Amino acid sequence: MREQVISELERTGVPFTVNAPMHTYTTWKIGGRCDLIVFPRTIEEISAAVRILNAEAVPWMVIGKGSNMLVSDEGFRGAVLRLAGEWDTASFNEDGVLAGGGFSLITLSLQAAKHGFAGLEFAGGIPGTVGGAVCMNAGAHGSDVSQILSRAFVMDEKGDAFWLEARDLAFSYRESVLQRKPWIVLKALFSLSRGDRLTIAENTKRYKEKRMRTQPLKQPSCGSVFRNPLPLFAAEILESCGLKGYSIGGAQISGLHANFIVNTGGATADDVRALIRLAQARAKQERGVDLVTEVKFVGFSSE
Repeated sequence: MREQVISELERTGVPFTVNAPMHTYTTWKIGGRCDLIVFPRTIEEISAAVRILNAEAVPWMVIGKGSNMLVSDEGFRGAVLRLAGEWDTASFNEDGVLAGGGFSLITLSLQAAKHGFAGLEFAGGIPGTVGGAVCMNAGAHGSDVSQILSRAFVMDEKGDAFWLEARDLAFSYRESVLQRKPWIVLKALFSLSRGDRLTIAENTKRYKEKRMRTQPLKQPSCGSVFRNPLPLFAAEILESCGLKGYSIGGAQISGLHANFIVNTGGATADDVRALIRLAQARAKQERGVDLVTEVKFVGFSSE
């Protein structure tokens, strides 16, 4: 990492770590080292970090909890921004909640239930952060972020921040305009409805228990690997191809849910990528279906 970048970050007081192992920041527990991880806590710090990195032409990206991300075994030659401080908080009001982009989506769902708000029950088992959920329009159980988001506070690639209304984000199934722009979701305002706390808690619990029964949540994974080719389901397609439980190295298509690839211990990024490609090839060959990944590939020269 360039000395000028380190010097400027030290001057502004933004916390950072150099030569950081990415496997400790991803839910797959896979990935080589990145040159720098920055932990901006305020609007001033994140704007300063973006401007410093841009001025020195350092590639950068944002991560939340590191789900839905496969980092190369060679790591990432650049900087990673991981939201902290005020971006890892949530505040409820009479109409809903304002949550930071770095706040856990699962925690937000549980807190909404405790406050007697309906609308976030579907998110009780989705790994990742609010920012990632807005970016990919995360969803489950027939609902998704687009149905409850009012607006989002984002920062563009130049370090300028502004609000966007939900209608400006061009939401569709697991898609938003944010996936095509190097922007950062700093905060999200969700409009929620008041409901019976007991009913909301029961629904949240039921969704969580279903995930515990049907998904390998005790093993390192990224969550769902493939988007569902609606009206079909990726897991059913892969299971019909006989891939449930299939392994390459330390990576395995889960025997519990075929749309999960788990790290059984010592899996490399190349193991996972090879398993993804195999699954796509078999789905195309045997079912005529093109499976599209939800996973973001980081640090791969061929991606």
